[in-house]
Amino acid sequence: MTAPVIKAFFDPATYTISYVVHDGQGGPCAIIDPVLDFEPKAARISTVSAQLIVDYVREQGLTVEWILETHAHADHLSAAHWLQRKLGGRIAIGDGISAVQAHFAGLFNLGAEFVPDGSQFDHLFQDGERFTIGALEAEVMFTPGHTPACVSYHIADAVFVGDTLFMPDYGTARADFPGGDARALYQSIQRLMALPARTRLFMCHDYQPGGREPRWETTVAEQRQHNIMVHDGVSEADFVAARQKKDAQLAAPVLILPSLQVNIRAGQLPAAESNGIQYLKLPLNQLGSGE
Repeated sequence: MTAPVIKAFFDPATYTISYVVHDGQGGPCAIIDPVLDFEPKAARISTVSAQLIVDYVREQGLTVEWILETHAHADHLSAAHWLQRKLGGRIAIGDGISAVQAHFAGLFNLGAEFVPDGSQFDHLFQDGERFTIGALEAEVMFTPGHTPACVSYHIADAVFVGDTLFMPDYGTARADFPGGDARALYQSIQRLMALPARTRLFMCHDYQPGGREPRWETTVAEQRQHNIMVHDGVSEADFVAARQKKDAQLAAPVLILPSLQVNIRAGQLPAAESNGIQYLKLPLNQLGSGE
């Protein structure tokens, strides 16, 4: 099995880790969960984080085949569309995205011009679907629970788990978004935990509990032994109770409203209006703490 080269990019503003995965200099690559910078106070978008990925891809002489989203993120805007225009590649996500699109198309009143069928993405993955990145073999694992559209990408000896799991000292994703389900999340985590103990797991976020330095790589064995919410011996019932109690205390993510409008469009910003300005909507009094 060819071991992947994995380059991580940590965004401290959103605690997000994006990745470039490839089989060596000069070959094909995939970009996973890229971030478009957004300053909420000024509603200003920039591409500083995404440009770091562009620079790396060009320095390594890589060719982008895939831009992979693990789900429609609620905490950062996706740079997928911007990166595609710079570097090429196909933007892909799990085919559960249509359920997420349907919910939020209604919330944002996107109208008939927005069809919630996933067609905004270049490819919709099925569970178990296989693909390649150069010499690397990859498989899609559906891991719903945080959202109904969550997938993990099993690439050689590594799995990119999105928000399904966090580092062991932080636990797991929340499960109170529309279509989220703590029981489904538990089952998805058990699917990941059934992989070989040495399998490397790469997180999409690290919130640095206790102020420690950011970390994003762990193993199945470490998660099974030390994850504070879902280590070996934690039953589904106990996990669901703990997850629901914790979720009830969480506020909505700061960027949920701007990010979802962009992310269900595969990273495309809304078209400019007649005055040449692009707008993101803020539906008033529609989100509870768990939306």
